[in-house]
Amino acid sequence: MDMSEDCFLVPGPVRMGDTCLKALSTPVMTARGPEYRDVMAHLNSGLRNAFNLAPSEPIRGVESWSGDDDYKVVVVSGSGTAAMEMVIANRFRSNDLVLVPTNGKFGERVAEMCQRFCNVKHLKYEWGRAFDLYELEQQLERGCYESLLICHNETSTGITQDAAAIAEMCARHKTSFILDGITSVGGMPVHPTEWGAEAVVVGAQKCTAGPSGIAAIAINSNFIERVHAIREQGDSNPNYYLDLVSALKKGADDQTPWTPAINLAMGWGAALQVLKDESNIERWERCEKMATGVRNLFLALGFELLADSAQRSNTVTAVLYPEGIDDSWRARLKDDYNTQVIGAQDHLKGKMFRVGSMGETPIEEMVEGCKRMIECFKSFGLDLPNMDVESYFE
Repeated sequence: MDMSEDCFLVPGPVRMGDTCLKALSTPVMTARGPEYRDVMAHLNSGLRNAFNLAPSEPIRGVESWSGDDDYKVVVVSGSGTAAMEMVIANRFRSNDLVLVPTNGKFGERVAEMCQRFCNVKHLKYEWGRAFDLYELEQQLERGCYESLLICHNETSTGITQDAAAIAEMCARHKTSFILDGITSVGGMPVHPTEWGAEAVVVGAQKCTAGPSGIAAIAINSNFIERVHAIREQGDSNPNYYLDLVSALKKGADDQTPWTPAINLAMGWGAALQVLKDESNIERWERCEKMATGVRNLFLALGFELLADSAQRSNTVTAVLYPEGIDDSWRARLKDDYNTQVIGAQDHLKGKMFRVGSMGETPIEEMVEGCKRMIECFKSFGLDLPNMDVESYFE
């Protein structure tokens, strides 16, 4: 087995492609001149494509952040968590009540952020178990919630929520719907317009294969109107750097309110062009093909998967270790087999590993990585059958 090439199968930050890396190395430019506004226009247009929104022209001065729909995109100089905090801090007042169902680490982070800025009803499900949609319906029937927020794709457990069903419930009960789409946008179907989502968040370093430390939100007119109304009433949460009103004032001019993440924006714009060239559908299908192959292969080997079978993610697979194996396997995989996956979090640490199937990862790399994982498990004494790994990815 040739170990000269590494297999990097981590569910974010993912490996950046040559196009992105080259753009990142571009000499710095001024933040307020026409050159950077050109960068922002290109980035905005690429983001609208990644968010599965109507297209816009990548040309400064023509409101590249908007298109022939009800949404605008706003770039945030910070990680996906910063973008999610911007959404929550600006959209809600301290006395608003929101509903946050969770079944993993990052959903719980959304609930924790909400607790800083408003009142929260946190429905905490077992990690990897699907939401009880009947319970969500019962909660929404109470008519007391300003919004329902979810982590759409939970990378800590490898489960994707049924966003379409939840969106339909929110629409019937006239409750706003907000998605943390940090690990779904660009890697699986996300339909802000169809779902009537008020806000969707994405982080660059996940499915879009951009650099870490920059993110974006897609927001509709209802969201924007509510933010302005709260501000005019003098009832808004304290914020400054993440002030969305300031961002909206600058966005129409292809700018950000504060010093932007200049080189990160250039790199992300390049990565989003790669996504556009591939097409959303083809990337979704490639990610699904890799995830399906990983799932079926490890199930055939006798492993167990954490997430409920009907809602397993297409951008990350959570595989439980067999008895007698722990994260020392993952360390050996990296050191001896030049292959990286990621471990579990919190109470599941040392009990499972997670394989990313997102970004620009080619199927051939996933096939090779799976072969190395199997060999590494065999080196720990596991009696595993010889598998035709390629056949699981055809």
